[in-house]
Amino acid sequence: MHDVIIAGGGLAGLGLSIQLARAGYQVALFEKETYPYHKVCGEYVSLESWNFLEELGLPLSDWNLPIIRTLLMSAPNGRSLERELPLGGFGISRYRLDAALADIARSSGVEVHESTRVTDIVFERDVFTVRTSKGTFAARVACGAYGKRSNLDVRWKRAFIRKRSTRLNNYIGVKYHVRANLPPDQIALHHFPNGYCGISRIEDDRYCLCYMTTAANLQASGNSIADMEATILRQNPYLNELFASTMSLYQQPVTIAQISFEKKTQVEDHVLLIGDAAGMVPPLSGNGMSMALHGSKIAFTCIDDFLRGEIARYQLEQEWIDRWNRQFGRRMWMGRFLQRWFGTVRRTNLLLYSLKPFPRLVSFLISQTHGQPF
Repeated sequence: MHDVIIAGGGLAGLGLSIQLARAGYQVALFEKETYPYHKVCGEYVSLESWNFLEELGLPLSDWNLPIIRTLLMSAPNGRSLERELPLGGFGISRYRLDAALADIARSSGVEVHESTRVTDIVFERDVFTVRTSKGTFAARVACGAYGKRSNLDVRWKRAFIRKRSTRLNNYIGVKYHVRANLPPDQIALHHFPNGYCGISRIEDDRYCLCYMTTAANLQASGNSIADMEATILRQNPYLNELFASTMSLYQQPVTIAQISFEKKTQVEDHVLLIGDAAGMVPPLSGNGMSMALHGSKIAFTCIDDFLRGEIARYQLEQEWIDRWNRQFGRRMWMGRFLQRWFGTVRRTNLLLYSLKPFPRLVSFLISQTHGQPF
């Protein structure tokens, strides 16, 4: 019997597991991949997370990571604006970040099970039975931190899984690491028809180039990523120059499909959902990684209260839902609002044209998808 079992070893799951283990709880974490590994992610972290990550044990100050201070945005027609970020961020690959956190989790006493898929979580008689590809486990609390989409979502028949295709779901993501001659303190966000591409510096003088677009764009390109980049992404003059001048460090890009930005629930069958499993903010907000980390800190406080007997299970679940929505509800709404506005060529061209004379409004919109150091 474990105190807590966590399905998923990304930022939310690892951050939560470390806090719980340090508080003296028996924690098991299951990750279907093997560390280190690449995943689709913009790899830009808001500086609101810096102190928390160092408290977990990451020596960020010693890693000489690029600090990102400015934002460059371009519309499909090439119109652009550049602004200083209100708080700023830093660049680091998930390949390095997740593996380092996994090492800290192990040293803190977490049972980290790699290459292990969670196939089912059943709640009965106040105990969770967790079935995995390596056996069956039991716990008093179960958390889902498995990311954007899982077989568990299908098993639970979650509402966002059953929705028909809209402008908020059925996206695909593509990521490269590249060599580029770009400002090291800048994150760029370049829009193209039905999508956007971000690029910013990470460690080892590399840049993360990651873009999100609709599955329809890929289908219209004969399901060829190379053809889609040539005929759709490169319509933007900035992206045309970017793809011509960068050198990919991958033989093939990392990809993910069936991404949804629809509203999600934060609890399913008494399982607490954390990170992207609880709700995915559109990547153009640049704050998904910090939200996952901050969510793990909130979840730890709620779970700790329950395991110490200070609140009942129904209070644990309601407290997690309420605190998640108070902290992230407005950011999620703003992210979806911006996602809709940037969804078409005409709207994106018009929006950037309208925003350029109003730098304070741009800063305000950015601040609405970010928080304060936690």
